[in-house]
Amino acid sequence: MSTSRLPDVTVTVIVHNDAGRLPRAVRSVCRQTHRDLEVVISDDHSTDDTPRVARDLAAADPRVRYLRLPENSGGCSAPRNRALEIARAPYLMFLDSDDELPEGAVAALLAAHREREIDFAMGAVRRIRVDTGRRSTWMPHLVGERRTLDGIEDDPRLFFEHLATSKMYARAFLDRHALRFPEGIHYEDQLFSAQAYCLAERFTIVPEPVYLWYIAPYVSSDTASISNQRHLIGNVRDRIHVQRLIDAFLAESGHEGLREDKDHKFLKHDFRMYAGDLPYRDAEWLAAFADEVNPYLETLAPGAYARLPRAERVVLQLVRDRRLPEAALAARGLGHGVAPRRLTGDADGRVYWGDRVPDSVAARRELDLTELEPDTRPFPAALFRHEITGLARVPGGGARVDLTVRTYDPALRLPVGPQRASLVISPGRRRLTVPFRLDPVRPGVFEGTVRLDLAGARLPLGGFAGVRHPLVRLSGGGRSNQALLLAPLEFPALTARVPYRSGAAPHQVTVEPEGHNPGRLQVRWEPAGVTAALRPVAGRLVHPRLRRAVQMVAGALR
Repeated sequence: MSTSRLPDVTVTVIVHNDAGRLPRAVRSVCRQTHRDLEVVISDDHSTDDTPRVARDLAAADPRVRYLRLPENSGGCSAPRNRALEIARAPYLMFLDSDDELPEGAVAALLAAHREREIDFAMGAVRRIRVDTGRRSTWMPHLVGERRTLDGIEDDPRLFFEHLATSKMYARAFLDRHALRFPEGIHYEDQLFSAQAYCLAERFTIVPEPVYLWYIAPYVSSDTASISNQRHLIGNVRDRIHVQRLIDAFLAESGHEGLREDKDHKFLKHDFRMYAGDLPYRDAEWLAAFADEVNPYLETLAPGAYARLPRAERVVLQLVRDRRLPEAALAARGLGHGVAPRRLTGDADGRVYWGDRVPDSVAARRELDLTELEPDTRPFPAALFRHEITGLARVPGGGARVDLTVRTYDPALRLPVGPQRASLVISPGRRRLTVPFRLDPVRPGVFEGTVRLDLAGARLPLGGFAGVRHPLVRLSGGGRSNQALLLAPLEFPALTARVPYRSGAAPHQVTVEPEGHNPGRLQVRWEPAGVTAALRPVAGRLVHPRLRRAVQMVAGALR
């Protein structure tokens, strides 16, 4: 790129103390198929080796420039805004130092701008789990087809896609509206994106992937990313603060008609993330959470609540009523059709969550489960709740555990007396089924003990690496119902090296709680010995016969 002319696109890479990953991010920009661009590394006053690494990258490619802030801002906004001040191109993109751009990202978004006059173009974001490599598309239903919209009113669901990094902005659009990233707050992307959506007269969506977003597994340390610090009450406070700023902007800019859509996004996305964590919080945290969130929940449009699944409305109402232990109970298995422990009916035939008819009109509306037809829905879809109340390793070694299972039948769908049940788990393609009996404890509650011997699982000869979640199957009268099994919130992981009677090689097997939402019991298999070394080789072989041969060798050499 000649220094005498302007580049087509400026990509800002923000960084703070991330010397190890910065080169990967910058090189992903430098290898774009569209070459006429510049990269601005905007360093939020790093104290590690980032300055040296950034200068080396700038020295290696004339398109790379290095900007260092005089002091740390503590967020993403200031380094982006400072880079905007020196960016030379008419089109702008933003990249975080721990992520990447796929090779065709700049070309795909720039083509959309050149096709017609738009304020910004956006594309698909690929999420990549750093621990497993698993890939998925962020909000795939919103970016699945190419389309141009005349404003956010054409599809208010786009409030859910609030990432500033998935877009290429026309510099003239940002300058015309003095649109910059808000400094001094967290979740700045949500406010910036809401403003961009509302101010844009026209924007284009392309289905091509334009951003690779690396996601770390769930963590609870203070060193986690901002969005992964949900265990901090300050994180709750920050998220609500930015929602109030968005609400004020909608009112001031004449977009109040979008408020219900935006409120629905908050309930379905932001609150929903905290809801899944509620079972793992102590009483003090739950009380502080309710203190922070309840005043804001009172301001939301009623229609936003009505658009949610009933299970999510139940958790919200229990939080609003400060029935906090019950909210945590309702949040276990959220989204997986897990029943409450108790249902209560009134004189009009309505059925409510919990052990009493709610006091207020609002609570009766939100906790009413009558629409779910708990007492009449087909038995395979009936609502049960299975919880492990006791877990003990069987003496003598191996991966044998005794599980005490308590089953709640709040709609009284099961006949009187003992029930036939099975524990079902499927490592690979083969199912392990362990029958056991559930005995009555009181009406609507049954309990039994099942011995899970994981040496009896029939693994593939080439081994199996993965996680599976046991299910509880209820059977009788030619009918069956299968539902997830909730683990105790905390118990020590049980690990053993297991030889398999089926002929498969030994594996390291761990029985443990899932650790966070939805909180199921899980079993994790890891091949041991020569199988562990040969499995990656088999996975890279294209021809099925060769792959099968390597798997058989792994089994023979166990």
